[in-house]
Amino acid sequence: MRIDVLTLFPEFIAQAAAVGVVGRALERGRMAVKGWNPRDHATGNYRRVDERPFGGGPGMVMLPEPLEACLAGARADGATGPLIYLSPQGPRLTQAKARSLAATAGFVLLCGRYEGVDERFIAANVDEELSIGDYVLSGGELGAAVVIDAVGRLLDGVLNDAASAIEDSFEDGLLDCPHFTRSERLGTAGVPDVLLSGDHARIARWRRQQALGRTWLRRPDLLARMVLGRKDRQLLEEFIAGQASAVGNP
Repeated sequence: MRIDVLTLFPEFIAQAAAVGVVGRALERGRMAVKGWNPRDHATGNYRRVDERPFGGGPGMVMLPEPLEACLAGARADGATGPLIYLSPQGPRLTQAKARSLAATAGFVLLCGRYEGVDERFIAANVDEELSIGDYVLSGGELGAAVVIDAVGRLLDGVLNDAASAIEDSFEDGLLDCPHFTRSERLGTAGVPDVLLSGDHARIARWRRQQALGRTWLRRPDLLARMVLGRKDRQLLEEFIAGQASAVGNP
């Protein structure tokens, strides 16, 4: 997979992509990430990439001409796939969206700065917009790093244990279950007995119930969008009954 990023700070993208799981994806040749700076394609003595907007108002807006030349340069170099603008006006990034992007040969990310990007460039070139949350950042670079990480870890051969991605939060619409490690200091204190039983069927049932219960407690909006099967409904009802019992018997 190849991901190209149009950004005024390509060094940030390179640094963010060089560590952790994404860094491993680069090392193993599963992913290539390349940054492109619109300033390299700007003209004039000051190589300006921004200008005041029509109609006045605070802030500056990114000019279309450097962006068009930058995108053309990336395409000529082999950049493929849709141009995705990191924008609070786009739909939120989800695990399902990350997985769909991971199934492609590549895409191009556009990182805005200042007050945003000239709307004419967006209308003519952007295929879709994507948001990482309902808040405002100084630019799209952090959003691009989030997308690259979310997508990169899903590529074949990147995670040392492929099951890790399957069991992540949101993969099946639920939050993840709690985990307990083999702490030298804490030992088995506070660890549910079922996890010490060696009974894999019971452990799997407990983990599923905890995932359902945590989602019910912390993200009921996720459950509201799901259609639970009979076994899941039973597990959740048992969890809720246990919560009510715990409240009644402190």
